[in-house]
Amino acid sequence: MRALSAARTPKRGSAFFVSFFSRVDRIQDTTKRVRVNKQIRISPIRVIAADGAQLGIMDVETALAAAIDQGLDLVEVAPMARPPVARIMDYGKFKFEQAKMARQAKKKQHVIHLKEVKYRPGIEEHDFMTKTRHAREFLNEGNKVKVTLMFRGRQIAHPELGRLVVNRVAQELADVAKIEADPKFEGKFMTMILAPK
Repeated sequence: MRALSAARTPKRGSAFFVSFFSRVDRIQDTTKRVRVNKQIRISPIRVIAADGAQLGIMDVETALAAAIDQGLDLVEVAPMARPPVARIMDYGKFKFEQAKMARQAKKKQHVIHLKEVKYRPGIEEHDFMTKTRHAREFLNEGNKVKVTLMFRGRQIAHPELGRLVVNRVAQELADVAKIEADPKFEGKFMTMILAPK
C-alpha cells in the first residue's frame, strides 16, 4: 500500500512538478512586474516623452530607439490600455522615487492598537488611579483602550458594583476619550472600549 501511494506522487525532478510550479511562478510574477525596454512586446504603443509631452502612437522599435537616443528607458506605465502606454524615463530613478515615497507613507501612518486595562469591582483607590493613569497614557498616544472589569466568585451577583467602576473610569477619562462601545457583559467580564477624542 505504501509503495503504491509513493508511486502516484510526482517527484521533484519530474516534468509535471517542474511545469506546474513554473506556471505558478509566472502567474505570481505578472501581477507586480513592469515591462522595460525590450520586454515590451505589444506593438504599436502610445508614447509619452520624458517631459510629459505626447509623442503619439508608434511601434516599439521606434519608441525604444528614441529612448536610447536620450539615454533613458522605455517603461510601460499602462499595460491594460489599448494601445498600451509607455513613457520615456530613467527607470532606476523612477524605482528609487517609488521606494522613497513608500517609505515616507509608511513612516507617516500610525497603527492604532487596542490596549487593555483590567479592573475589579472592589478595587482600592490607589490601584484605580494607577490603572486609570495608564489608560490615559495609552489614549494620549492615540491608541484605543479596552476597559475590562473582572468578576470573581460571588461578585457576579452584583453587576451594579462593576458598572459603577466602569462609569467612573469613563468620567475620569472624559476629557481625552469618548465611549466607542458601551459597557457589556461577556461571561465573567464587563468590557467597554474607549477611543481618543
